Amino acid sequence: MKSITRSLPPLKAAKLLDQVRERIRYLHYSIRTEQSYVHWVRAFVRFHGLRHPRDMGGPEVESFLSWLAGERRVAVATHKQALSALLFLYQRVLGLDLPWMSEIGRPRSSTRLPAVLARDEVARLFAAIDAEHLLLAQLLYGTGMRITEAIGLRVKDVDFEHRAVIAREGKGAKDRLVMLPEVLVPALRQQLARARLLWAADREGGGACVYMPDALDRKYPRAGASWTWFWLFPQASLSVDPRTGVERRHHVFDQTFQRAFKRAVERAGIERPATPHTLRHSFATHLLQAGYDIRTVQALLGHSDVSTTMIYTHVLKLGGGAVRSPLDALVGEAAPSLPPAAREPYAAYAPHAA
Repeated sequence: MKSITRSLPPLKAAKLLDQVRERIRYLHYSIRTEQSYVHWVRAFVRFHGLRHPRDMGGPEVESFLSWLAGERRVAVATHKQALSALLFLYQRVLGLDLPWMSEIGRPRSSTRLPAVLARDEVARLFAAIDAEHLLLAQLLYGTGMRITEAIGLRVKDVDFEHRAVIAREGKGAKDRLVMLPEVLVPALRQQLARARLLWAADREGGGACVYMPDALDRKYPRAGASWTWFWLFPQASLSVDPRTGVERRHHVFDQTFQRAFKRAVERAGIERPATPHTLRHSFATHLLQAGYDIRTVQALLGHSDVSTTMIYTHVLKLGGGAVRSPLDALVGEAAPSLPPAAREPYAAYAPHAA
């Protein structure tokens, strides 16, 4: 075995999980990645009776992943996430490049079609969701943003003059420009007015600022207290930063909106699984149905490869589109020539039935 962490600084933390956190933060991984990797490393260690990973290797990793897939029946994405966490542990934290790493079986991904709501279902959903979360839901559908991009919007990211919104730090740490729906302008201005009340209260109290990315709080010490950097959707109460322990004004939590969205789906009578991300799928599909070219939709979604966007074209081929079922062709053609008993199932669809 050989060390592959020569280009990385030595770890200062003594405990294993603290070492994982230290390395993740040095490499500028997101807080979500940190939380998931720490979770899987902890689960791996507990699964093997609190043995240190240095004393384990390929067989132990394989048995843990087999348990996840066989006993826990986790999804492929979850399986891959656990494997990535363990590879990070051995390569980046422990500095071990072991031969068995290249031999571990990777779960095969399956291509699944995205769930898409019809336009009337979107309208019913908006009618059913509570007023507190309506604007955020409309913004997800109207711009195609991911939920983490929408709740992380700052005041400076909304450009009313050019009718544009800047989605920051999307997947792959990429920024992109999306349209600002004209119909949402009044509601967004009202939301800004409500957010400014919280910002003003924080300033009068001389307290909480907002989180600043990439150590900008050291470069611009007052920026975290400025209105420009304040959240568009601030949380009503203060919260503690899990990395620094500093009390700050955070944006609304995605779990809160997800719960409200689930209740709205039930109230709207939508009998299919739907999540906030379904609004992004619906945004892309409805744009393609309206005739916008796929490259434009690709740019709005922030996809690096157009093949990712191509998955939304599946709806265009169905539902009254170019492909017609052969069963429908029987109506008015083969059905009239069938014996009466065989013709009965098609009677309701025959031209004379209208």
